[in-house]
Amino acid sequence: MPIHFNDRDVVSEVAGLHSALIVTCKVCPAATVAVREGKPFLELLKGPMKSKSFQGYLEDMQARLGSAGVEAKVFKNNLYHQWFLCMWPEGRRKKLHAEVKNFDSVVVLGCESATKTVRDSIGSNGCKVIEGMEVAGIMNATLRIGFTGSVYFEDCEVGPLSNREKNEHS
Repeated sequence: MPIHFNDRDVVSEVAGLHSALIVTCKVCPAATVAVREGKPFLELLKGPMKSKSFQGYLEDMQARLGSAGVEAKVFKNNLYHQWFLCMWPEGRRKKLHAEVKNFDSVVVLGCESATKTVRDSIGSNGCKVIEGMEVAGIMNATLRIGFTGSVYFEDCEVGPLSNREKNEHS
């Protein structure tokens, strides 16, 4: 049940800034991109730690920011227990705190809880925190693992996060 996101215009949010550190949850945003593009979420035999479609998304974001004059770097999370940004261990939070000193903005790809983790980790250092995605709902999908070890989300539907939202849309 990953959260589904819509993209936000991060390029306009960084106008006038010089650098951005992209900090991302590796689960829900990557699932969103994979579903949107109709590509595998993971390809276990080719690299079980990376979502190829999400990697392409991040590279595209870096290029768009670069064309706006903003140097962008992705904060790496290579261990499985670091994939859920909202549940980062203390060591990961401290590493982000140290890394962000070299940037004047942080683009967070994840939910509000992920943004809170980033804000709490970096403290009040004057760095602008930008939400790069907004929650659109929650995904309901069928997980399929292909013969080649590719992990797909199929028959995906996006529903509201709460009954209150469902009633408001009715």
